[in-house]
Amino acid sequence: MKKTLMPLLLAVIPAFILSGCKAKKSAGSSKPVTLTVWESDKGPDDFINQAGEEYTKKHPNITIKYVHVELGDAAGQIALDGPAGVGPDVFAAPHDKLGELVSGGHVLATVNPDEVKKNALAACSQALTYNGSMYGYPVAAETYALFYNKALIKENEVPKTWDELAGFAKKFNAANSGKYGFVMDVGNAYYTIIFTTKEGNRLFGPSGTDTTSTNINSPSSIQGMKFFQSLRSSLNVPAQDLTTSVADAAFAGGKAAMHITGPWNIKNFKDAGIDFGVAPLPSLPGDKTPCASFSGTRAMFVSAYTDHPEEAAAFAAFLMTPEMQQLRFKVTGAMPAIDTKVDSPYIPGFLQQLNYAFPMPSIPQMGAYWDAMNSASKNIWDGQDVKAQLDACNSAILGK
Repeated sequence: MKKTLMPLLLAVIPAFILSGCKAKKSAGSSKPVTLTVWESDKGPDDFINQAGEEYTKKHPNITIKYVHVELGDAAGQIALDGPAGVGPDVFAAPHDKLGELVSGGHVLATVNPDEVKKNALAACSQALTYNGSMYGYPVAAETYALFYNKALIKENEVPKTWDELAGFAKKFNAANSGKYGFVMDVGNAYYTIIFTTKEGNRLFGPSGTDTTSTNINSPSSIQGMKFFQSLRSSLNVPAQDLTTSVADAAFAGGKAAMHITGPWNIKNFKDAGIDFGVAPLPSLPGDKTPCASFSGTRAMFVSAYTDHPEEAAAFAAFLMTPEMQQLRFKVTGAMPAIDTKVDSPYIPGFLQQLNYAFPMPSIPQMGAYWDAMNSASKNIWDGQDVKAQLDACNSAILGK
C-alpha cells in the first residue's frame, strides 16, 4: 500500500482535478460569517492566516479567525469547548484521534467524500475512514526519517542499520566532547514504536483494528525494545533530558550528527543554517529494510457543534486545493496530502521511508496508547525491565 505513495507524490495535478473540492459560498447567502479555526503554531498558524486571507478574497462575507490549539490537544479540548459553545468551526487533529472524535460525536462526516477520496493520497483517505464513513479533510501526510548533519557525518557514512548507527555514535561521542552521534526523543511513543515492528509486528494487528491484542508486549516487541534499551550506551543521557525540544535544539545547534524527526522541522533546521540531508530509518537487527515508522494524516475536521457547517466544510475543502497545498508546503515544509509536486531535496528521503510506514491506528484505544507507551519507553531507556514495562503498557491500553 505504501509503495503507491511515491509516484503519487511525484505526479503533478492538473488544474481541474480538485474542482469538486473547491470551496463554494453558501447558496444565495452573503451574510457575514466568522469561522474559528484551531491549529498549532510555529508554521501552521501562518498557513491558516494566509489561507484565510486568500479565502476571504474569494468569499468577502467569510472571515477566518485563527486560534492557537496544539494538534495533540484538539481532540480533548473539543470535547469540553464544543458542547460549551466556545469551540471552533474547523480544527486540526491527527488521524489517530478519529475513533475518539467520532465516538464522542464531535465531528461531522466529510461532504462529498468520493470527490475528496479521489483527490487525496490513498493513504490519507484510508486514514480518515472510520466504520465505512469518511471524516475530515486531509491537509498533510507525515512520517519521520533520519536527518543527518553533513558537517558531522559524510553521506556515505549514514548508517543503513541500527547496529551501524550505534557503532558510529560511540566513536563520534568519544572524539567530539559536547556533541552526540545521534539524538531522538526516547520517551515519545510516536518514535519508539519503530523498535516494536520487527518481522511485521504491528500495533493492534496488521489492520490496526484488533482491540483484543495490542501486540505491544509481543515477543517481537520485547526483543526490539531490549535493543532500544541497549542504545543507551551510545547516547548516555536520561530520558527526562531527551525530550523533543532538547533533541531538536541539539540538531539545530550543530551538536548532533543524526536525529529522528519529521518534515515539520525542515524549515527550522534550514533557518538554523544546518546543511542536512534526510535518509530512511536504519533497519533493525536481523532485518534488511528500513524499520517501519508511523505514518500520519493531519486533517481539518468540521466540528459537530458549529453553527456554520456548510461554510466550515467549504473552507476545509479549500485547504486541499493545489494552491493551498503548495502554500502549506512553502510555509511549513509539510508533505502534501494530494497528488501535487513539490521542489525539495529533502522529500525523497521521506518518500522512501513512507514505503515502510504504516498508518497510526485510529481506534479509540489509541487514546490510551500514548501515555502508556511514553511512560514505558522512558522507563525502559532508563534501565527498567523491558517485559514488565510492556506488559504494564498493554494492560493500560486495554484497560485491564
